[in-house]
Order: sequence, then structure tokens, then C-alpha cells
Amino acid sequence: MAAAEGVDYITRGEEWKGRPRHAKAGNLSNALMRTEGEFVLVLDADQVPKPEILDRTLGYFRDPLVALVQTPQFFSNGPKGDPFGSQAPLFYGPIQQGKDGWNAAFFCGSNAVLRRDALMQAGVTAYVKEVTASIHRVLGAAEQLLSRTARRAAEDGDERTASALRDLQQAAAEAELERRRGVPIQRLTYRFQRRVQEVSRRLVAEDLSQIRSDIAAIQQLAPDLEAGAIASSPEGGRAVTVLAGRDWSPLGAVEAVTALLRAVDVDLEHEAQPVLPLSTISVTEDLATALRLHAMGCASVYVDETLATGLAPEDLGTAFQQRLRWAQGTIQVMLRENPLLVGGLSMGQRLMYLATMWSYLSGVFALVYLASPPLYLLFGVTPVKAYSPAFFSHLVPYLLVSQVLFSVAGWGKSTWRGQQYSLSLFPIWIRAAWSAFANVVLKRDLPFTVTPKVAQSRSQLRLAWPQLLAMAVLGLSVVVGVGKLLWGADPNRVAILTNLFWACYLLVVLSVIVRALRYRPARAGQAQGAPADA
Repeated sequence: MAAAEGVDYITRGEEWKGRPRHAKAGNLSNALMRTEGEFVLVLDADQVPKPEILDRTLGYFRDPLVALVQTPQFFSNGPKGDPFGSQAPLFYGPIQQGKDGWNAAFFCGSNAVLRRDALMQAGVTAYVKEVTASIHRVLGAAEQLLSRTARRAAEDGDERTASALRDLQQAAAEAELERRRGVPIQRLTYRFQRRVQEVSRRLVAEDLSQIRSDIAAIQQLAPDLEAGAIASSPEGGRAVTVLAGRDWSPLGAVEAVTALLRAVDVDLEHEAQPVLPLSTISVTEDLATALRLHAMGCASVYVDETLATGLAPEDLGTAFQQRLRWAQGTIQVMLRENPLLVGGLSMGQRLMYLATMWSYLSGVFALVYLASPPLYLLFGVTPVKAYSPAFFSHLVPYLLVSQVLFSVAGWGKSTWRGQQYSLSLFPIWIRAAWSAFANVVLKRDLPFTVTPKVAQSRSQLRLAWPQLLAMAVLGLSVVVGVGKLLWGADPNRVAILTNLFWACYLLVVLSVIVRALRYRPARAGQAQGAPADA
């Protein structure tokens, strides 16, 4: 189709076969290496840009520090009431605007313009850091490992292996010393690799000399035998016995030499491209790339104007899948490049990034909120020590001020749906936190999943069972609580009323899941956005 329309369409070359593809980040990085434009407009495949998108964004790049201009994501197929919370007016509004005030508005993967030079610089910086970290790990472990192995070889009487390993140990120690002194990576790795090659050549030369000597010895011991009869003849048997007692090539040392040589591979041969402009440490390359750009001292701009429209998920399962990937990727970045530890960020930027990352850890806290009313109303276990005037004098103003803050910051925007989903997606947040931890710490695979843009036929009830179970338990708690209130089964009426209010509020929050489950995409001839069961 692209060819028919006269549009260039870039695909990956042979160099990507058998190597990590890095999903969207790899696709963008591949294209950046094969194009020359000064600026890059990134759009997801379902996003349709307005004609004025470049007119409204490129002017900000007059500031040479600006590397990113992000615009909102708006979805044209969003049903009335936005049952899946796709529009995110709170994020693509007060939150991004607030981050923009701290120069911390980040790349959201689409509807954004980026400066090529900044991306390439970020890629080169990441490459240098990766190579430096690799060399540090190799040299840090090599000296101790080689020393221990050389000592063991000497104790076993294998002086050839011990000598080779001691030479490698000295080379590693000298390279580590040079690294600490700030010697350029290229120079110290070149010298280290030369030393490794010298040891390899010496071992090979010794082996060749030994082979020649062995051939001569065989010829002297059994001069009249053919090669195939040596092992089965008396003379050949004596030759084999003599040769079996000799020290052969220290293959372990050769393997260690080869492994060390690969470990300091500055070409990153395991990658299709040594330099990847888009970050590949996360399944959400956008946040990770923006963090690196800000750490380099670049600036970002958020333009609060809809300049492209796309397609949102049309069923709850797809919406869950999308949120899961966002959460997984964000937590991956937090574990691998924590903004509190990354150099080059201002304190405001660190806090803005951390606030986004921290929000995805709320799943466990949500369990506490959901469990507290049932614990008291069903089992009499109070979540707080005392429902006293002091308790309410602290709690009620906090809740009221929080809601006022939401109303003021999101004036004219519907923020309630976002508040509902921040709690209702607690199973997704818990799953994301565990799977991201398992990927980063336990080295388990975490695939990149593309979000479908059409409704899926899978069962939705099965996906939402934790929320439905929570609603059932809360509903039962309300019935029991009302019964206790009417029949005076519990003298602490304040505690009952408080937990009844809490349980009812949580039911209202979780009710968005029921609405999302009941939604059906509009069919042909049916009004867009009207629920099929309306």
C-alpha cells in the first residue's frame, strides 16, 4: 500500500536477523540510522495527524536545548462516558502541564516531535555507558578469577596454564588501573585485547612446536607403521603410552582468553546496531528515552492542543493489556535507571519522574483500602485504633482538600474516570510490579505486546474477577453493616457508619469495571459511542 501511494516504507535489514529486535524502540532506531531529517515526528499507526501539527510544534525547537515537543493523545472512537478511561484528560492536561513547569514533561510514544541530534547523542551516551559498565564488570571480576584459577593450575602442576593465566591477570589489573585513571575506553580495551591475543598466539605457537615434537617422536618409536595402525601395534602402543604422559595444550586457558576477548567487545556484536537512539531498557521506550534526554540537559515542551487523533481499545481486556504494558515498562525504568540515582536531573525532574513511577506501585496499597471495611463489618477487626474526633479532624480535611485539588487542577475536565481506574486496576498494578521485578532482577522474559485496536472475542469476566470479587465482598459487608446498625449488634455506631460510607464509596469507584464489561462497540448503522445495551 505504501508503494502504491508513493510513500517510503522502511523495513529492517539482514543485520537484525538472529539479534534482539527491541520492538518499537528497535524499529525507530533502525529508521533513524537510514534517514537524515533534522526532526522526527513519531505517530502510532492508528494516529491521524492534523495538517497543522508541525506548524504548532516546530517553533519550540528555536531553543537549541529543546529535544522533545509532546502533544496529547486523543481517541476518536472513544464511547460516551469513556468506560475504559482511555482519554486520560487528567494526565494529558494538569499532570503533563505540571511536569512541563519542571521541564519534566516526557515522551508518550506518539504525537511528538523529537530532535534527531538529541536522540543520536542519547544513543551514543547509552552506548558509552554500556561499554564502560561491561568493561568495569569484566575487569572487576577477571583479576580475582584469573588469580584463583592460576593458583589452582599451579597446585595441579600445570605450569603452562598457570603462566598463561597469570599473564592475563596482570593484563586485567593494568587495564582496570587505566580505567580508574580515566584512560579512554578505546585505548585500554585495545591494549587489553592485544595482551590477550599475545597470550593466545604464544599458546598456539607452543602447541605447534609440541605437535611437531610429537610427530617426530612417533616416527622414531614406530617408523615403519602407517597412521591407522599405530594404536593397534606394540610399537604404536608404546608411542601412545609415552605421549599420554605429556602435558597437552591448556585448553581451559584458551577458552578463558576467548571469553575475556568477547566480554570487552566494544562493537556490541550481539546487537544489530551498536548505537540505539531509543532506549531499549523497557517495554515503554518513550519514558526511558525522555529520562535520558533530560539527564543530558535537554529540555522538553508539552503543547496542550489536540493535533492528532487515534483509536482507543474497544474492550476491557485490551484496555487492561495496554495499562499492563505501561505499568511494566515504567517499573522497569525505575529498577534500571532510577531517577533518584541518574545524574544530570534537577530535583524537580527527579520528583516528577518518581511520582509517575511510584503511582504504579499502588496495587498493594489498594488491597488495604479494599479490605478494611469488610474486616470490620464482617469480622469486627478495626483498621484504626480509635474513631475519635482527632481521627476525623485529620482525615476529613485531607479528603476534602484532595478532591478540591482535583477539581481546581482539572477545571473543565472530567477527572473522575481517572480516579476510578487508579484504584480499580489494582490487579494490573500488582501483576506489573511482579513481572517487571522478575524481568529485571530474575532475568525472566517480558515480551512487548502491541495493543489491538479492535474488540477481542475473549471472555471479559475472567479478566475482571478480582474486581468483581472485591465488589461482592464489599456488597456483603454493606448488608451486614446495615443489619448491625438496625439491630444494634455493635455499639460503636460511628465505626459502622464510617466503614459503611467507605465500602459504598469503594463500590462506586469499582462500578466502572461493570460499566466497561457491559459496553459493546457500535455496529454498522448504530450511533458511535452509544452502548449496545443502552
